[in-house]
Amino acid sequence: METASIVYSHRPLASVMSDWHEGDIPDLSGKTVVVTGANSGLGFEATRMFAEKGAHVVMACRSLDRGETAMQRIRAAVPAASLTLSELDLADLDSVRRFADTFTADHGALHALCNNAGVMAIPRRETEQGFEMQFGVNHLGHFALSARLFSHLRDTPGETRLVTVSSGLHERGRMDFDDLQGKQTYDEWDAYAQSKLANLLFVYELDRRLTAAGIDDVLSVGAHPGYADTNLQFRGPEASGSTARLWFSKLANAVFAQSAAKGALPLVYAATEQSVESGTYAGPQGLFGMRGTPGPEAPSTRAKDPETAKRLWTVSQELTETKFRLA
Repeated sequence: METASIVYSHRPLASVMSDWHEGDIPDLSGKTVVVTGANSGLGFEATRMFAEKGAHVVMACRSLDRGETAMQRIRAAVPAASLTLSELDLADLDSVRRFADTFTADHGALHALCNNAGVMAIPRRETEQGFEMQFGVNHLGHFALSARLFSHLRDTPGETRLVTVSSGLHERGRMDFDDLQGKQTYDEWDAYAQSKLANLLFVYELDRRLTAAGIDDVLSVGAHPGYADTNLQFRGPEASGSTARLWFSKLANAVFAQSAAKGALPLVYAATEQSVESGTYAGPQGLFGMRGTPGPEAPSTRAKDPETAKRLWTVSQELTETKFRLA
């Protein structure tokens, strides 16, 4: 969750609460994982956890300077960490293409792609290709990245996973196909909620297409962090110049949020837990889905609407000029 004024309504699917912790992450030796937004917050903590369990992690970061600092911090905590830093700006589809080309040149296998990076509740801005920033970064950039790296997931022996981080605020979201880019009307929270709904529509549409193509060893999984103490909450107030909102966000984080490490657990659970199936939506199992250990949850009805998901998939292919090669 991203603000203390919004309450989650979904509940765990299972009647028995999960008690999954960092110590339950399996050995990941020989695995290659890509984490977007790996230099801070959830991405940083997930990268650290993956590295501690022996995975080679490709840290996909917009800022190489911040990525280098984060990599040094992780290596200080995990001396044996196997890490690669690679530039990725999800607000520029040319950067997405370059990242995918670099990955292809430097790596063969890909065991997990973690679509984690994002922006939240910022004043209206546009990506390099003219998309509304939140929809462009949170959904379209990750859609294009996933399409370009999908062949690696498909061709890597054994089970692989594509994990997309959404938010409990997806429940507020509506797909406005008549004004996807917010040019006619724009509300920063509505735009964020739309982008997070798009994340889950993508998760379930990809799951349906994998099933139709007979691909059972690539899993499409969603996750959300609950209310975690990260810098994401501060970017909107900072961008809008709202000192009051900034201090409220800091106070809410201090009072209500769980740590970034705990917030990263649903992502890591989705990427590594053996019992997870394609189409799972993982999140904290505690109070209102805001905190607690991770487990499966039920998304909103809109998130699983196949007609909306199919339309979004078609639009996303057209806007990004990318396609998934499922055959």
